[in-house]
Amino acid sequence: MTSTERRSHAGGRHLPALGRRGGGWVVLQVVLLVVIAGTGLAGPLWGGPARAVGAVAGLALIAAGLGLLIAGILGLRRQLTAYPRPVPGGRLIEDGAFGLVRHPMYGGGVLASIGYGLAMASPLTLAGAVVLGIFADLKSRREEAWLVDEFAGYAAYQRRTHRLIPWLY
Repeated sequence: MTSTERRSHAGGRHLPALGRRGGGWVVLQVVLLVVIAGTGLAGPLWGGPARAVGAVAGLALIAAGLGLLIAGILGLRRQLTAYPRPVPGGRLIEDGAFGLVRHPMYGGGVLASIGYGLAMASPLTLAGAVVLGIFADLKSRREEAWLVDEFAGYAAYQRRTHRLIPWLY
């Protein structure tokens, strides 16, 4: 194993599993999504042309995020699980949405949340989306520690594929 592979392999090891399959991560994610949804309903904090531009950009990000999320769900097929620990006997998927990013559902959720914050003109929602992005990064690191153990080719896949946001991160 190279030093890069060891760093990737160990990167999520220090993060807690939060249950045998990572169920605590799922609970925390649901709480964050509920908070984000709720803050968006508090009402717009800006108006005028900025609101119109934010709404258009927000709707585009929502569409892109939902597209990435749905493509990830469809790409996993029978391996789909709410938990970060991979299902036993699964295979490494590297095509479709997984050819763009290693965690399309997490990245799609972050993009859609940013879009929702812009569309709702809500700084609180945008702050929640940033927190969700940090959370998704941490959760993906914990998940990848399990994925490296499960799939021999995962370290190579990590090196060539962005983590959450296509072409960016």
